[in-house]
Amino acid sequence: MTRLPTPADVASAAERIAPYVRRTPMTRVVLDGRPLWLKLEQLQLTGSFKLRGATNALLTGDRPARVATVSGGNHGFAVGTAARLLDLPTRVHVPSYAAESKIRRIKETGAEVVHHQTYPEANEAARLEGEQPGTRFVSAYDDPAVIAGQGTVGLEIVADAPEVDAVFVAVGGGGLAAGLALGTARRIVAVEPTGCDCLHAALRAGEPVHTEVDSVAMSALGAAKAGELTFAVLRAAGVESHLVTDAELLAARDRLWEEFRLAVEPAAAVPFALWLKDEVPTEAPCVVLCGANTDWLPTDA
Repeated sequence: MTRLPTPADVASAAERIAPYVRRTPMTRVVLDGRPLWLKLEQLQLTGSFKLRGATNALLTGDRPARVATVSGGNHGFAVGTAARLLDLPTRVHVPSYAAESKIRRIKETGAEVVHHQTYPEANEAARLEGEQPGTRFVSAYDDPAVIAGQGTVGLEIVADAPEVDAVFVAVGGGGLAAGLALGTARRIVAVEPTGCDCLHAALRAGEPVHTEVDSVAMSALGAAKAGELTFAVLRAAGVESHLVTDAELLAARDRLWEEFRLAVEPAAAVPFALWLKDEVPTEAPCVVLCGANTDWLPTDA
């Protein structure tokens, strides 16, 4: 297995990517009588945290001649954007369920989009391309540089609100959660939809295992198997795993709009949905709103 990333890698990533990414704000709110910090990562350039890891990956090591990746949407948009900033040609392999709005955004970066029927097929094609000389394959989550880049979200949380004692975060392949574990040294509460629960299954099995993917949030959280690196980091950190239903996460998305006028994609509402259930006692929780790449509009818009 590739070397696990460390907190020092996260600190180095923060310096490396600072010219290219946005330091996103935090806001403290009180809802249902309970205090909560919201990390507004949906305001990141490209509309999600993914730009951090993609940029760090492309700035780590030798400069490649070209870039390849696989994505259901947000990661591909981030890699395409980072590659455009660095003037690198990019090819993004996508599964059939990738949202048209996200494919459109990927193409707008100048990246070439290659369609496949399933995520495993897209992943295999992208990885084979990444084996060609001069090509850098950028994993959506199972890459030390990607994990370290995502961990810079955690550095900002701790700097802006050192009293935070737990971070609620949505999990797809686990890159953001693993990065937060390294970047915050805080309790990490990982949350997944019941139809996209690869981390929950991995923790139950003791190792990453293949799972079925079927959720309204699958375009962002649709990893069928947790990453080897992310799983190792998260298990070592003693991460907690929790599940919410599609109905709960959609209700949470709507609540974010109704209460705070925050428009996010379904995946971003997943950790907020768990916090609303008040099943995880904390003194100073932070919920990471990870992205806003959606064409959804509230009914009263």
